[in-house]
Amino acid sequence: METQEPSRVGPLLREWRRRRKLSQLELALRADSSTRHLSCVETGRARPSRELLLRLAEHLDIPLRDRNGLLLAAGYAPAYRESPFDSEPMAMVRSAVRAMLAGHEPYPAAAIDRMWNIVDRNGAMSLLMGAVPPHLTESGGNVMRLILHPQGLAPQCLNFAQVRAHALGRLRHQADTTGHRELRELYEEVSAYPAPPGLDADPGPVDPAGIVVPLRIRTLLGDMAFFSTIATFGAPADVTLSELAVESFFPMDERTDALLRTLAAMSGEGR
Repeated sequence: METQEPSRVGPLLREWRRRRKLSQLELALRADSSTRHLSCVETGRARPSRELLLRLAEHLDIPLRDRNGLLLAAGYAPAYRESPFDSEPMAMVRSAVRAMLAGHEPYPAAAIDRMWNIVDRNGAMSLLMGAVPPHLTESGGNVMRLILHPQGLAPQCLNFAQVRAHALGRLRHQADTTGHRELRELYEEVSAYPAPPGLDADPGPVDPAGIVVPLRIRTLLGDMAFFSTIATFGAPADVTLSELAVESFFPMDERTDALLRTLAAMSGEGR
C-alpha cells in the first residue's frame, strides 16, 4: 500500500487542531504529551509514534477515515478497516439495519452513508420517493438531492424554505467539521439548486413555538407532516460502520399517522 510522505502528518494534525479550536497546550494536556513535542510534530521536526497519533486523533474527535489518513501520512498502516456495506463482514450490520427499517413501518426510514446516499430503506419510503424521477433515485438516491432538487421533493414540500435552510445547515456543518472535499462539493451542488417556481427560498423567522423543523409534504392522499431522528452505531471499529446512520421519520400529527397506517393496510391487501 502506498503511503504519503511522513512530513504530511504535521500539517494535517495542525489543521484538525485548528478546526477543533484547540491550542497546542490544550491538546498536549489532553493527549498526555508535551507542547514542545506536539509543536515539533506539527512542524515536521519530530515523527510521532503510532500510539501518540491515535491518542491525538481520539481527543480531536477525528473520523475513523481520517485517522487512517493520519497514520498513512506518518508512514504507518491504517488502524481501521473499511468494509463495503454489501460485504460479508457487514452481514450482521445489514441484518440489524433491516430490522430497524422494518420495525419502523408504517413510517418511512432509510439507512444513509456519510455522503447522504441511501444504502437501504423500508417500504414506507416509497411514499416520499414515489413521485421523484428515476434519475434522482438511481442506486438508491441521495437524501440532499431528493429534498432540494427542483424535480425532487421540493415542489411537494409545503415549507420548502425552512427545510432547505435546515438541510443546507446540516450539510455545511458536516463539511466544515470533517473537511471532506466530497461533502463540500455536494454542498456547493445542492445549495445552487433553484427553488421550484412559486416557492420562496427565504426561510423567514424561526417559529418560537416549534420544537423541530418539520417536513411538510403534499401527497395524493393529503398533506402530511414529519419530523426525523438519526441513529448511529456505538463504538464502531470499521470506517463504513462509523459513517452509517439510520434516519427515521415520525408523524407530527394524527392525520399523518392515520394516512400512513391506511397506506400500509392497502399495501398489505395488495400483497
